[in-house]
Amino acid sequence: MAEKVSAGEVIAFRLNAHHLTKRVGAEGLLAAAGRCGIQDSPPGAALLALHARVEGITQERVAAAIAEDKSLLQTWSMRGAPFLFPTADAPVFTTGVLPPTEEAMRHFIPGVEQAVDRLGITLARAVELCGTENDAALSRRRLTINDLGQELARRIALRLTPDQRLLWEAEGPYAPGQPLGEAVVHFCVRILTLEGRVCFAPRDGNQAPFVLVREWLGHAITGTHPDTARAELLRRYLRCHAPSTRAGFAAWLGIEAGDTGPWWDLVREELTAVDFGGTPWILTEDLPALRSAPPPDGVRLLPPHDPYTHMRDRETIVAREHHRELWRPVGDPGAVLINGQIAGTWRPRKDGRKLTVAITAFHPVSAPDTELLHREAQQIAALRGAASADVEFDAG
Repeated sequence: MAEKVSAGEVIAFRLNAHHLTKRVGAEGLLAAAGRCGIQDSPPGAALLALHARVEGITQERVAAAIAEDKSLLQTWSMRGAPFLFPTADAPVFTTGVLPPTEEAMRHFIPGVEQAVDRLGITLARAVELCGTENDAALSRRRLTINDLGQELARRIALRLTPDQRLLWEAEGPYAPGQPLGEAVVHFCVRILTLEGRVCFAPRDGNQAPFVLVREWLGHAITGTHPDTARAELLRRYLRCHAPSTRAGFAAWLGIEAGDTGPWWDLVREELTAVDFGGTPWILTEDLPALRSAPPPDGVRLLPPHDPYTHMRDRETIVAREHHRELWRPVGDPGAVLINGQIAGTWRPRKDGRKLTVAITAFHPVSAPDTELLHREAQQIAALRGAASADVEFDAG
């Protein structure tokens, strides 16, 4: 019979795994980023997520890790979203994410099927065409996704049959005026990032340009067997989000539950079932940590799409009545974390050198916690280039 665990134990275990029980020292930056990757959408969210986990985070320090010593890498990863993670862990968050079959790749980038099917080619073939032209198109250049899409589409058109080229250059169904071929390239670049071919350079204004990985880093991403990378990716997911299921992992990764075999089957013998919301799974070696995680305290202002809030079993961490407030179709707010509980949402508003943090609380906030939130807001103001911060409460 599976061991029964409580919601309190699960929350404490997850918060501790995410370094949200206690911030790690400045030397823990890479460890925090590598737990399960840090999503950076909207832009700047990764900086706030790292601030919630690591002491002494500054814009300058993170920027230097990306652009100078290049110990952090930015690229599309899980769910086709932009992520930040240690360069040393790149195989886990690229090769480890890459779906191994045509069907799973189509699930990973939904919408592509109608384009490649019209062209009469497989998605794998479309990716191959993009990869063949990618190095020549991007070498010694930094191109936005639109510019890269135009350049690759122009080159690939020359490799197609006349009938395919007519479809390739005609307007597609995705955006007014966008040729079908450019849309296909946009889809396929998500796979090129997982093949370790391209990554992001630092943002230039509102754009995040792509560069060749081997030119950006001065070398290719270290080769790792796909099975090794997939197994480690699943372990990292479970260390942060267990107890969980195949469906939970699939939602986090961006595939369907039926596609999870190439990951799940690799670590099946390392898992133990527990009684929590059905029979989800945890790494056997993490059972002691689940039973002994320290109680969380303190406050954090988590950004939208923070790794902690990006899980399938939302009712574990937030009452269902508040789900629509925290997870929206577009424009998610951040989450207010007080003593281990998500106690509200927050949004920043910058006016000149002043940052206002507007908090909608799910329940009254004590005076001591209010003071801590003011301090947290001031630290976030510094990260956002503001000199001061105000906190406004709306007891929603």
